[in-house]
Amino acid sequence: MSRVLITGSADGLGLAAAQTLMRDGHEVVVHVRSQARLSAVRDLLESGARAVVGDLADLRQVREVAEQANDVGPMNAVIHNAGVYSGSQVMPVNVVAPYALTALVDRPARLVYLSSGMHRSGRAVVEGMDWSGRRQTGSYSDSKLFVTALALAVARLWPEVLSNAVDPGWVPTRMGGPGAPDDLRLGHLTQEWLATSEDPLALTSGGYWHHQERIRPHPAAGDERFQDALLGQLTQFTGISLK
Repeated sequence: MSRVLITGSADGLGLAAAQTLMRDGHEVVVHVRSQARLSAVRDLLESGARAVVGDLADLRQVREVAEQANDVGPMNAVIHNAGVYSGSQVMPVNVVAPYALTALVDRPARLVYLSSGMHRSGRAVVEGMDWSGRRQTGSYSDSKLFVTALALAVARLWPEVLSNAVDPGWVPTRMGGPGAPDDLRLGHLTQEWLATSEDPLALTSGGYWHHQERIRPHPAAGDERFQDALLGQLTQFTGISLK
């Protein structure tokens, strides 16, 4: 069985993925924003899950989350699920945190990054972005284009790691809203599958997936020059580089 770290596990797709993976016998490490949010995952903790705690909008706390994860032991997979839809924290949470955790958590065999179909309307421009969150300089769509490019860049730079991005669809979570039309179960199935399955398709890298089907992302996501520009910006801001 695999040990899987899932960021943003207190609700929505992250919580659903954690519950499913635990039912399937995997060891799960959940992540919540604060000590107060541990109550949201009490049932999982009582069933044997481990927890890491930290606000992903705060780079110092992101470092602490990575340290806590490494103290648990090697991960087989990390699902970068945490995200926010609007406000000044979009870039820190949706892009900076998964980048920093990718670099700081002991390298797993598999990495899964939550993207969105909205990444297709993102702007392939990284210059001028305020990665700190003090000012809102980018949209949710921009952030999802960036994290998709991150997933594909990691697949290129770390050939020994399976790195993929997932569009979970528009599903009825707190972020998606109760009227979202897509199937909630399908919304978290693909990331679980990519994180743990021995299916030959799940053992591929550099893909953008929707409901276990590999589809084409925004062309910029696979553009090496754009990937390198993004990584350069994130390295400069965080002081952390992908090794």
